[in-house]
Amino acid sequence: MSAATTEQTGTEHRPATPAAADVTAPLRNLSRVPWGRMRDSRGSAAAVPSLLNLLAWGEEAVARTALAELRERICQYGFVVEQATAPTVPFLWEIARLPHAACRAGVLDLLRNIAEARQWELTARSYPKLLHQGEDWVGWERQARRAVRADRHLLAPLLTENDPELATAASALARTLHM
Repeated sequence: MSAATTEQTGTEHRPATPAAADVTAPLRNLSRVPWGRMRDSRGSAAAVPSLLNLLAWGEEAVARTALAELRERICQYGFVVEQATAPTVPFLWEIARLPHAACRAGVLDLLRNIAEARQWELTARSYPKLLHQGEDWVGWERQARRAVRADRHLLAPLLTENDPELATAASALARTLHM
């Protein structure tokens, strides 16, 4: 994740160090994440690396399709996060910083949706038994929000981009992160 190595703690996967996103070798750490052992909204998260690569390197139509599928898998309906969401976030930050990436504004919108996600926490307040189910939905949601905030310093250069759509998405994310 980013330029950091990956550390595993139970079902949580996160960067071992808070390194900045690596735009010199983007997505190079994808293979360090055990995607096949994680879940997304469709089951195994094994497809996430391919979607991230298509998002980073694909032409606009391909990248938009990859972004839509990735969104459904890691932040379904724009607010339901999954186990694979937090490990995906540092790669989304990397893609948002790639000048050639076709859907940078959409990536920032996805990061904003993840940062705002509180579906499982709100449900657990009304239905505390959710906290004692087999899956850690509330924990995944908190990890995902923390992952977005961990690299928020990468947002500053995107706020001044010449692309109005990108600058607007960056501003919306900055407001969500209270920057």
